[in-house]
Amino acid sequence: MLNSNIKTVRNDMRTLIKEAQELFREATESTGGKADELRAKGLALLDTAMEKAQEVQAVAVEKSKVAAESTDEFVHANPWKAVGIAAGAGLVLGLLMSRR
Repeated sequence: MLNSNIKTVRNDMRTLIKEAQELFREATESTGGKADELRAKGLALLDTAMEKAQEVQAVAVEKSKVAAESTDEFVHANPWKAVGIAAGAGLVLGLLMSRR
C-alpha cells in the first residue's frame, strides 16, 4: 500500500512539475498580464508539488518510527536472536563483499 501511494505521489509530482515548466515557458514568451497569470499558475503548481512531497516525507518518517520501535521491542525481547541475526547478516555481507 505504501509503495503504491509513493508511486502515485511521485507520478503526480512529475506531472505537476512538467505542467509548471510548460507554464513558465509560456510565461517567458508572453508579456504583460498573461505572463503574470502563467507565472502565478506555475508557482501554485510548484507549491502543490512541495505539499505532496512533505506529505510523503511525513508518512515515511512515521513508518520509520514504527519500524524502529518494533525492532527495538524485538531486540529487547530476544537479545540472542538479534545478535544471531546481526552476525549472520554480517557474515553474508562480508562474503559478498570479499567476492569482488
